Amino acid sequence: MADALTCTVMGTILLAGSAAISPITHIPQPLLHYAGLSLFPIATFMALTVMASTPRWAVNLVILGNLLWAVASVLLPAGGFVAPNALGWFVLIGQAAIVALLAKLERDASGNRLASRA
Repeated sequence: MADALTCTVMGTILLAGSAAISPITHIPQPLLHYAGLSLFPIATFMALTVMASTPRWAVNLVILGNLLWAVASVLLPAGGFVAPNALGWFVLIGQAAIVALLAKLERDASGNRLASRA
């Protein structure tokens, strides 16, 4: 449930603050806006997986989605798709680390080894 909550909070921050965050991080405003918008259905799915008897595929999807989000957060600037300043790099790397940590905690809590049981 913590992951769903963090998605909701981050989605709200990105949607409400994308115009203010963009100039100080040099992360494009549309990227921030749509990333924030995408977090609401993700948070809903995560909350639903906690509330019900969760099939393994749903747990795997949440873990994999978090890992892909973290990787994309690093690859976008590293690949030259966005050109953040130092603060922007700090924001991207910081949130990628938090999301990767959430994926690890979820994997550990589920007793799931994604590679062997996916």
